[in-house]
Amino acid sequence: MEEPGKICSCFGHTEVEITYDLKERTGREIDRAIEDGVRTFLFGGRSDFDDLCYDLVTARMKSRQQQNIKRVFCFALENQLRKPPVWFNRREYEELACPAKHFDYWYTSIYYRNIAMIDQSDLVLFWVQKRANSGAYKAYEYAVKKGKRIVNLFS
Repeated sequence: MEEPGKICSCFGHTEVEITYDLKERTGREIDRAIEDGVRTFLFGGRSDFDDLCYDLVTARMKSRQQQNIKRVFCFALENQLRKPPVWFNRREYEELACPAKHFDYWYTSIYYRNIAMIDQSDLVLFWVQKRANSGAYKAYEYAVKKGKRIVNLFS
C-alpha cells in the first residue's frame, strides 16, 4: 500500500503580480516539495498566487502521473461543500474539504480554515508581505508560531 505522502498548503494575497521570475521560483519550490514527498496540495483562496500554484501543480501532475498528486480545495463554510458559491470553479480538484466545520461567520471561518490547513501541512508556500488586517499574513504568522516549514516567495 502506498503511503499518503506529505501535505503542502498555498497562501497569498489576493492580488500578486505574476512575473516570469515568480513562476520560475514557485515552480522550483513545488518541484522540491514533490521530490520531498508532498502528494497533496491544499488550496483555499481566490488569490493570484493560489491560482499560480494550482496551475503549476496541475502541470506537474500531468507530467508525473505515477506520483498520485492530488489537489484539494478547502472551503471555509461546511454548507459550501453541498452548494459551492458562484465564484467557485471546480476545475479539476480531486477532492473538496471543509477542515474547520464549526464556524458560521464568514471571516472567522476563513481564519480557522487557514489554521486547519496549516495544522495539516508539512510545508506551507506563501507569497505574503507584512500587512495589517491581511488574512494571508495572519496565516503566515500562525505558521511561524507553529514552527511549520515555510517558503515565502515574496522575499
